[in-house]
Amino acid sequence: MTACTRLRAALFGILCLAGSAAAQAEAFVFTAIPDQDERHLTERFGKIADYLSEKLGVEVQYLPVKSYPAAVSAFRNDQVQLAWFGGLTGVQARELVPNSEAIAQGKEDTEFVSYLIAHTSTGLEKSEQLPAELAGKRFTFGDKGSTSGRLMPEFFLREHYGKSPNDLFSRVGFSGDHNRTLSLVQSGAFEVGALNYAVWDAELAKGNIDTSKVQVIWASPSYPDYQWTIRGDVDARFGTGFKDKVQKALLEMTDPTLLAAFPRSGFVPATNQDYAPIRDTAVAIGLMDAE
Repeated sequence: MTACTRLRAALFGILCLAGSAAAQAEAFVFTAIPDQDERHLTERFGKIADYLSEKLGVEVQYLPVKSYPAAVSAFRNDQVQLAWFGGLTGVQARELVPNSEAIAQGKEDTEFVSYLIAHTSTGLEKSEQLPAELAGKRFTFGDKGSTSGRLMPEFFLREHYGKSPNDLFSRVGFSGDHNRTLSLVQSGAFEVGALNYAVWDAELAKGNIDTSKVQVIWASPSYPDYQWTIRGDVDARFGTGFKDKVQKALLEMTDPTLLAAFPRSGFVPATNQDYAPIRDTAVAIGLMDAE
């Protein structure tokens, strides 16, 4: 072997080792829909990244996003391989990424609920039925892509009143997240709003809600909501059985501090089929195509 040949072989070996090291160093990245303000999200998911890194034996990073569509796009574009989606965003993402799967949902997400809240100046009181007096009020949803802050509340409103929100209310807004919805209604900027019951309960427990100004007036029927969705190519990239390891790590998350970040009491297995009712609802109100 000539000196030149030996040099080429050595360089080839170095490149192979470098490539192997780069592959081994690939980070597993996840995101979450921004259903609360950025400070809450960073607090919630930084600890989850540390937990998953320990359980999976790979570097795990949390990638914050600015909007619900951005979360779906990050998943579609392979910027993230795992995402904590709402019901609707999960359905949208899985349709865009073949073989992706819902693998876990919160125990509470099997029967999730939306609240309608109202400023006390409206005189609206808590009721099992949607009140006739709701018509003509200033109303805000959460994000346009939110299951609990838009999709399901809009469906129930249309079903009960037989009108679109624009025809039912004097003004319709989209706050962007559940905390913002709460703030807008509590301040009186909007008279009524729809939000995730878990956010209301958590903020109430923290003393962040002035119940002399805002109160829950209606709770929706239950529906499936948040879930962890994973791309179908993770085993090919991170090793055979990696998807199952991720699911196992999520299902075995029992630390109350970690679970409080969601907040959930634990996680249970989920499948794509669990969210067929969400897709059907999105089609029914025109947010998704039938095909």
